[in-house]
Parts: sequence; C-alpha cells; structure tokens
Amino acid sequence: MYWVNGKPDSQIPLGDRGLHYGDGCFTTARVHKGKIQLLERHIQRLKQATVLLLMAEIDWHQLENEIQQAAMQIDDGVLKVMLTRGSGGRGYSVNDVTCPTRIMASSPFPQHYSEWREQGIALVLCPLKLAKNAMLAGVKHLNRLEQVLIRAELDKCGAQEGIVLDTDDRLIECCAANFFWRQGWHVFTPRLDHAGVNGIMRQHIMSVLADSPYQLEEVSVPFEALALADEVFICNALMPIIPVKQIEGWSYSSHQLYDYLSPFC
Repeated sequence: MYWVNGKPDSQIPLGDRGLHYGDGCFTTARVHKGKIQLLERHIQRLKQATVLLLMAEIDWHQLENEIQQAAMQIDDGVLKVMLTRGSGGRGYSVNDVTCPTRIMASSPFPQHYSEWREQGIALVLCPLKLAKNAMLAGVKHLNRLEQVLIRAELDKCGAQEGIVLDTDDRLIECCAANFFWRQGWHVFTPRLDHAGVNGIMRQHIMSVLADSPYQLEEVSVPFEALALADEVFICNALMPIIPVKQIEGWSYSSHQLYDYLSPFC
C-alpha cells in the first residue's frame, strides 16, 4: 500500500525532484503489531537528512502521526518513508521549491531474514567500491545507484550479502546493512566519515555497547582486518542482527556478542 502526503495514493507528479534527481531522503522501518520499532531514531534520521539537504521545513508532528496511522494497518511488515524536495525549480536549482512530498510504502517482512538468523550467512567481497563524499556520508539519501549496482553483482554470483570497501580499500558496510566484528572484548565497526550509511540499528547497537563489558571502536582498516575477528555480524533495522559464518576463506563460529545483543535488538 502507498500513501502520498498522508492520503492513500500511488502516484506522484512527474515533476517531482525525487524522480528527476534522487533529491530527498528515506528511512525503512520494521513494523510489529501495528507499531514502528525505534520510531524516534527514524524520525531523527529524517530530520538530520533534511537539514543537510537544505530541504524546506517539514511538519514533523504531522509526519509522525501519518507514520503511526500507516503502521496501524500493518500487523507484521515494513514501512518505508520517503521525503522528496517536491516539484519545481529550474534544472538543479532549488529556488522556489518549498513544498516537500511525503511518500510512504508498506511491504511484507523479508522472510529470509529469519532463516539467516537461524543459519548464519556467508559474505563475499564486493568488486564495486563506494565513492568518498564527506558531505553526504552517513545519510540515507535517495541516490542509491551504488547499492543497486552492488546488489546486481551479488545477485549475479548468488551471494547473500557482501562486504563493501571505499575507493581507498577501507571497510565501510554491506550492500544493505552495517556490520561489526569482535576480537576478545574489543568490538569494531567501520568509520563512516567519507562513505556509507549510518544505519538505525548500527546507532542502537553502539548505544547498547556504550554501557556494556565490551569496548567499542570505530576504525578505518582494510579488508584483511576481518581475518583476526572472533565473530562478525551484520545489522539493519529489519534484520535486526544476523551472525556471519564465513567471509571468503575465513570462518567464524562464535556467537558470544550476538547472544549478548539479541535481547536488546
């Protein structure tokens, strides 16, 4: 089901800048029994993105009500919320574009995530690399062509997910997830200063680990750093966490950190 500006609809104007330029942002939320999981974090993500993208002010109270109303119609599934700058402007210019478009779409929960949690998954190293852009790093904007191409490569080789590097060959993320790895009581996750998406579940896990026996560090390291890991898992707002059993030639059997985090996720 789709909603546009708070009303059931599946059409947007052909002049919408989200269509023409990917001019906007989005978040994808888990819905369980009619309620959005981690709603405050999703709203905060959208707020930060609209400020960075210089979009017109959003009525956040109205949007949150619309999100909750849509979620009430979903027993167990996914709600994607997109904000575009709206229609108008000449070429790339945003002059006189003052009315953002609010789009929501519901979909079923990806059932393969349940299988992945039970069995664990294998990751491959993706050949495509993420461009560095400090201004947009961390933001879930509507320009997702890099991820589309990465997913196409993964589908081509039949991979479940993959590790993605930046153009300096540093660990960044997976195609549709963030990841963490553990060495003893030290936990690591890639720095996202120049590329990648600062995911909702990544933020949540980092807050949980801040008050835990584990020592968390954001690092900028090459792919080979994963050879030293005792444990690896991936995460996003839908999964929410999934253990990794293999990356290329390295195998991981420990679920120590996964078991610790599971009650919080």
